[in-house]
Amino acid sequence: MTAVTEIKLELANGPTRVSRILYDGCPLCESGDIQSLRHGDCSRRPCYHPIISPTINWMVCNTCSHVFTDGYFSPEASAIIFEKTLPQQLPGANFEQHRKLSANMIEKVAQYISTGSWLDVGFGNGSLLFTAEEWGFRPVGIDLRPSTVAAMQRLGFEANCADLQSFGEDQSIDVLSLADVLEHMPFPMDGLLAARRLLRDGGILLVSMPNYNCPAWRLLDAGNVNPYWGELEHFHNFSKKRLYALADEAGFEVVRYGISERYRVCMEVLFRRKRNYSDTPASPIRSSQDAN
Repeated sequence: MTAVTEIKLELANGPTRVSRILYDGCPLCESGDIQSLRHGDCSRRPCYHPIISPTINWMVCNTCSHVFTDGYFSPEASAIIFEKTLPQQLPGANFEQHRKLSANMIEKVAQYISTGSWLDVGFGNGSLLFTAEEWGFRPVGIDLRPSTVAAMQRLGFEANCADLQSFGEDQSIDVLSLADVLEHMPFPMDGLLAARRLLRDGGILLVSMPNYNCPAWRLLDAGNVNPYWGELEHFHNFSKKRLYALADEAGFEVVRYGISERYRVCMEVLFRRKRNYSDTPASPIRSSQDAN
């Protein structure tokens, strides 16, 4: 019997909750000087499962000012959440609408690299890979939802059910996209170090995510309509300054900042893998199991 099955049986036999694995300190700078910031309600999210507490406890680091949840999910709890695939997450969903959004992203990348391999992490509806192929890139995708991977493979694309840390050969990728992905990782530095390992020198990393410290975010807060405090699968809220600092520590330099069109109040940043940068990680890369 698997751990996931055991959790489901416990749920069937009566009310139960799966606790988050609590952070010992800030997941970015490892400082222990952290405090509670606010709470959020995730029970209205489409992917919510009653096995998870509906309350999200958000923390702030007094050393580096990063904002994060008090903990992250175990692999077993994550597997239950990822069992549910929303219609908009299936490859091909709203493909014409998203084709234009993806084209705008690829046009920006193409100013620096216009051909080669493009790895999209957490590819979801596949739009970025579909459109990258139109540009002449060789598309490759990884995603944690098995149904999404299977659907992409049926469309003839190279797709893998794998996490970023364990995927691929060193310096084999020209462009790597983390479009609204890094905030889902319990330890974002591990994701950036894995991206650096996979990208060739001078390769481009595309990162998009909500911008925690911008006027648009503060306006949502002022109206008490900010959806990100209740985002079940998010463990982090990044400011531009904190993202830049972490990427620099991981061996990337900023080449372009912009506004993301994918979701509300999001930023979209292009980084370049620093040439001749030391391949010695700034901190150990943890697998999802090691992180637990």
